[in-house]
Amino acid sequence: MRLFGITRSERQRAFPLQRGGLGWGLSYGIIKIMNNNINLARKLRKNSTPQEKILWQIFRNHKFYGYEIRRQSPIGKYIVDFVCKEKKIIIEIDGGQHNTQKNILLDEERTQYLMSKGYKVIRFWNNEVTGNIDGVYKKLQQEFGICD
Repeated sequence: MRLFGITRSERQRAFPLQRGGLGWGLSYGIIKIMNNNINLARKLRKNSTPQEKILWQIFRNHKFYGYEIRRQSPIGKYIVDFVCKEKKIIIEIDGGQHNTQKNILLDEERTQYLMSKGYKVIRFWNNEVTGNIDGVYKKLQQEFGICD
């Protein structure tokens, strides 16, 4: 069984059993990090950018061809803007801060991690969402394999 994206044997190797072998072997720190990610995701949902709100109107309540798409969802140590777990697709909306050399490298590292978990990452710039929502919608249809 997978918990936090890793199998039991991986957990036992990474987090040896403590306190005489009681419990799952997960340290308090890992659980605290996971809870922090969940709390941060909740805050991000409450403080969505205008572009995230635009896409959320398309996705919410299974309106995008019946797919369940979650917003601000934790995956490992990252929180993604939107995820469809059924299709293993992540949608990220990037602002200008993502165009610095440092953030480009961080985004590449993040994308590699998410791809290693089997996800396909699709990125849009903020101005694409606000200025070309029809193009964004068509790209999403393509990525989800929807012919319209």
